[in-house]
Amino acid sequence: MFDEGYTKYHCNWIQENALPPVTLKNINQWRTKLFQLGLIGQYENGIGFGNISIRKRNSLEFIVSGTQTGHLTTLNEQHYTTVSDYDWEKNYLTCFGPIQASSESLTHAAIYEANSEIKGIIHVHHLKLWRQLMDQVPTTSGEIAYGTPEMAKEIIRLCQEANLLKAQILVMKGHEEGIIAFGKSLDEAGDLLINYLKAVVI
Repeated sequence: MFDEGYTKYHCNWIQENALPPVTLKNINQWRTKLFQLGLIGQYENGIGFGNISIRKRNSLEFIVSGTQTGHLTTLNEQHYTTVSDYDWEKNYLTCFGPIQASSESLTHAAIYEANSEIKGIIHVHHLKLWRQLMDQVPTTSGEIAYGTPEMAKEIIRLCQEANLLKAQILVMKGHEEGIIAFGKSLDEAGDLLINYLKAVVI
């Protein structure tokens, strides 16, 4: 059962003004492209899927698309928020902006903390690619649900035990269709994902 788009964490949401549009130009361009490719969107049952984030310069803070935005064709500055603090054990985070953070934010946080060079993360859904990549690239345990403290811990495990930081892509076995790509820039993460997608389409 798909339940993307509904927050599972305890969120300390500090409502603040939106970030300047210029700050969001690159992330919004990629989000629009991924939506057009069907990698971010909404299922017929109304549940949205997929999200995207960028690290703020020299910080563990990151900007992420807001919860329940998957159905929107394009986003604007009202649809992004900044995660400033988090605690995996307590399944808790603090974000500030005009909207609450995506339910995948703890997973994004784990990846950013694993390597300071990672600057962009993309979470998408694609059934065919998910099936093809499963166990061929770093893959999480099938018993671990997305958006949970367990998933954050699993990401750290994969970074330490698997070739995740080199592969820059992972499959969430317990989250049907769920794939995460990341890179030293959002462009790097997006290009990697699209190259994988092209191979599947061909």
